[in-house]
Amino acid sequence: MKGLPVLCLLLWMSAVYLVGIYLFVGGFLLVRLEVNRTSTCSDLLEPAGGSGDFCQGQPRFKRTVILIIDALKIDFARFDPSKTAPRPYENKLPVLEEVVSSRPSQSRLYPFRADPPTTTMQRIKGFTTGSLPTFVDVGNNFASSAILEDNLIHQLGQTGRHVVFMGDDTWESLFPKKFHRSLPFPSFNVKDLHTVDNGILRHLYTTMMGDDWDVLVAHFLGVDHCGHRFGPDHPAMAEKLTQMDGVIRSVIERLQNDTLLVVMGDHGMTDTGDHGGESLKETDAALFLYSPTPVFPDPHSQTDLVPTLALLLGIPIPYSNVGRSSYRYFIKKGPAGAVEGLSQLEALWINAKQVNRFLETYSSMARDIPPQRLSQLKDEFSRLSSAYLSSLREGRSPPPQLASSLQAYLTSVRDTCRSTWARFNPVKMAAGLAILALACLMCLVLSELSQVLIKGSGLGLKAPTALALAVGVVVAAAQLLTQGYVEEIWCLAAGAFSSELLFFWRARRLNTVTVSKNGTKASKFSRWLTPRRLLVAPLLIPLLRCASLLSDSYVIAEGRVVTFLVFSLVLYIPIQLNWNGLLLPPSPDPLKSAGLLPPSALSPSTVRKEGATLLGFVGLLISTLYLSLSFHGCREEQGSCQPSSFLYPLSRMQDNQLKNLHYVLSVISLGIFTHLLRRFLCHYGNLNSSGGTVFTARWILPLLSVCLGLHWAVSATSEDSFRNLAELIRVAQLALPRAAFCLLGLGLSLIWLDPITVFVKTRAAASSRAPALPTPRYRASTGISPQAELHHLIPQIYQHMRRSLDDGELSGAAEEPNRPTVEAYGLGTVYSAPLLLFCGLLGVGLLLLHPEGMAASFLLLLLEMAALLHIHASSSTLCGLHGTYSGGFHVPWTPVVLWSLAATQFFHATGHLPTFPSIQWGAAFVGFPDGHTGTLLPASLVTLNTFASHILFAVGCPLLLFWPLVCEVRGSGGGRACGEEVGDAVMEMRLRENPHQFSSSLLQLSARYLFLHGAQVFSSVCAAAILRRHLMVWKVFAPKLMFEVSGFLMSSIFLLIGVTLVLRVDGAVARWFKNLVPDASR
Repeated sequence: MKGLPVLCLLLWMSAVYLVGIYLFVGGFLLVRLEVNRTSTCSDLLEPAGGSGDFCQGQPRFKRTVILIIDALKIDFARFDPSKTAPRPYENKLPVLEEVVSSRPSQSRLYPFRADPPTTTMQRIKGFTTGSLPTFVDVGNNFASSAILEDNLIHQLGQTGRHVVFMGDDTWESLFPKKFHRSLPFPSFNVKDLHTVDNGILRHLYTTMMGDDWDVLVAHFLGVDHCGHRFGPDHPAMAEKLTQMDGVIRSVIERLQNDTLLVVMGDHGMTDTGDHGGESLKETDAALFLYSPTPVFPDPHSQTDLVPTLALLLGIPIPYSNVGRSSYRYFIKKGPAGAVEGLSQLEALWINAKQVNRFLETYSSMARDIPPQRLSQLKDEFSRLSSAYLSSLREGRSPPPQLASSLQAYLTSVRDTCRSTWARFNPVKMAAGLAILALACLMCLVLSELSQVLIKGSGLGLKAPTALALAVGVVVAAAQLLTQGYVEEIWCLAAGAFSSELLFFWRARRLNTVTVSKNGTKASKFSRWLTPRRLLVAPLLIPLLRCASLLSDSYVIAEGRVVTFLVFSLVLYIPIQLNWNGLLLPPSPDPLKSAGLLPPSALSPSTVRKEGATLLGFVGLLISTLYLSLSFHGCREEQGSCQPSSFLYPLSRMQDNQLKNLHYVLSVISLGIFTHLLRRFLCHYGNLNSSGGTVFTARWILPLLSVCLGLHWAVSATSEDSFRNLAELIRVAQLALPRAAFCLLGLGLSLIWLDPITVFVKTRAAASSRAPALPTPRYRASTGISPQAELHHLIPQIYQHMRRSLDDGELSGAAEEPNRPTVEAYGLGTVYSAPLLLFCGLLGVGLLLLHPEGMAASFLLLLLEMAALLHIHASSSTLCGLHGTYSGGFHVPWTPVVLWSLAATQFFHATGHLPTFPSIQWGAAFVGFPDGHTGTLLPASLVTLNTFASHILFAVGCPLLLFWPLVCEVRGSGGGRACGEEVGDAVMEMRLRENPHQFSSSLLQLSARYLFLHGAQVFSSVCAAAILRRHLMVWKVFAPKLMFEVSGFLMSSIFLLIGVTLVLRVDGAVARWFKNLVPDASR
């Protein structure tokens, strides 16, 4: 078998796809240009343009206490006395209502609107710099890097203010060495509700009583972590909010007269406790302000807090701020008045001049703001500046409408920046679309020309690779000469594009029909690339799905729609077979019964049996489709939808009886999952040898399942249930999943290193076990029953083996006492057995990263896989029995389309959605309850959790090639080479007899699977490009694009792993035969 060409071609196809994706995303999700300049106290922003130091003025407040309660949504802060039975998150912060009611001139409570994405790092960046985050910034939440733009923390330190911080350690990575004193606590362990909050409380009140601080920042995480772990509607949320109520009361009691208290949430949360998107529940946080002196705040955007706080504290506004200060905070009185500082117009003027300065600097560095709009904003500022400064020079009062005009100008600048920073690069997007379109077509061509490619008479990779490298070097050199620097993305794009064009040019030259040795013909390039060949029913369904990705309604309801598509295509198979007269035995032919024509080898009972098998598995598949709907999540747009209770970990459940029921169901599902895998291996004789794969199936798989069940039991135990065993439970929560990870790694390694599951024994050994019964020479099964032995018998693996090993017996000579007679158990499933075990073991490992209730969903996934494989096998067998099989081992489009649709279907059936709030972050802490020191491992665990279905179906994709051979019936024509004896069910050994067909079929299957997933990515890219100005682009289409791209990447990687495992098994089988056949007989 030619394994290296197959792997190289698949790698090349995947690489070209990734270049196109990278190019498009580079034009669609651009990060805004950061202006790394800072404001200083000597900036001439004051109206008179004086020479004094701005920071020497008298600030409104000398001290500020900022309490950030992570995920404090506005609903948590409101108080409704009419509710007699409030929910756990309602009416738990009465201190806010009490203070606002009793001291209205000193306090206000308002919604605090956050700009999406609503992740903590982007929110901190927003309310310290006054800038607007971009969509792609959400990816940085795993690895918070230092903020380089001007910000409040930098300005406070620059003016000599002492900033003391305590709480979320994200601040330490964003502002390294910027604090006078810092007390960070680990933040990413969402299961830990108390460490950060209790750590803050140990130091908060003593710090407030000291005099070594000017600004005190305390970032509490308990409310946010409680939402992630239990959701807002849980008693634990009531406890955390009640704790925060006590904190706010204690802080108010300790405030001095010159101190401003700011209590704020950085974002909200959904009804499931998640955040990251742009729904109102995620963006509407709470803002509470209190001071001993009167304040009159307006409703706030988070960017507006930056200029307001800066001017109140008497420090420069950060350079890149685009927020609007709340001018009503500034009430300047006479020298004897109680309030000092800037007047309202002075505050607005300084803010407007700072924003105008930023606008001028940014427009000189980047050309993305439309020139006409930029000119309008500059003219507007010049008009306002002239009106304000002329009134000051003339000593008259400014026009009464000037304040509102300045506010309108600041709002216009912010809105312009917000729309501009959603900018696109049309050239990169168009180039990415072109490369992706050609990549999809290339996959299609490769799947049809697989025989030519494997035989080496057609296309190769040497020329495209050499051309790609040459073109990339030329483009790099041209960029150096013209621009002075190199953009790597254009070099990659040029190389990929040129290699695609060369491929198509060489493919077009294949106009002669290639006839293979066994008589089959390879299609002409021009014959199959026609609408009649491409617009068949199996391809119409993915085409319809790809077109539907342009609809936001489809994306929102995709989980159920894909389930319906799988259901429809599965029903199409028996309907088509029946339409073609293949599902039932043909009617008796009078000529054959009269002896005028030779009798047919077709057995009516065999046809009826295969037809019944196919219909039975169709029924099983429909049942799994229906039951899988019970595990779906809900998007925020689906108002009346209720998410499945299986999506939440058992620790969230308050009903002990329901918790026990879910646990028992999960353990039973896991047990059935494990049993079915072992049952298959046992049935086909793959558990008799002593190799590493068999050891994995016999011991590691059951032990891994036991670890998983115990881990679920420990994780479901409440922290307060067994106080005496708290330490033991903590150790078990750490040890059990890590032991499972070790077993998983060991099992996968053993399968990879020793994939052979064939057991060979001599005639003497066989006779001693069953002396009365003659045993067959070549067996592919365990010999469960005589019928099963005959059904899976392999009497003629290779003719020269039989002649060399049984020559003496066939000639009637006396037997030598020690002459071996080969009995090979498990040889008929030598390829599928290790691949299926690898896939199943990986499935149990991925289940470890999911909530316990997903065990039933993973069992349904296994059953659906089995049903799809058997439907494909029975369909191929029925076609073979009627003599209508296309020949070779090629897998038709229908099962490949079903396989790819099932991957998407179970993405939704495992509780996932193409939205950022639906990401199951708890997977990062399985086996690591105390958190991580780096970001690679938690990001990998979350990725494996999110794309588990893509991983399993990609690894198991080669099973579509093997299963018709595993289930073949003696006398069927499916996959039989020309000249082969009829009647021998040699199963997967046919692949060894036809290595060229084996390689070409494996390449064709993989190329088709990549094509289907690549087409989905291409459709998502088209939707994002066409609808880039659509209202729902950042809420629906951009997240969908990111998830499709990530799913394609994971599918490509694990498809290559699955194909590589098959090639490794093939090499091991070749060595096994080499060792089996004596040197003299070779």
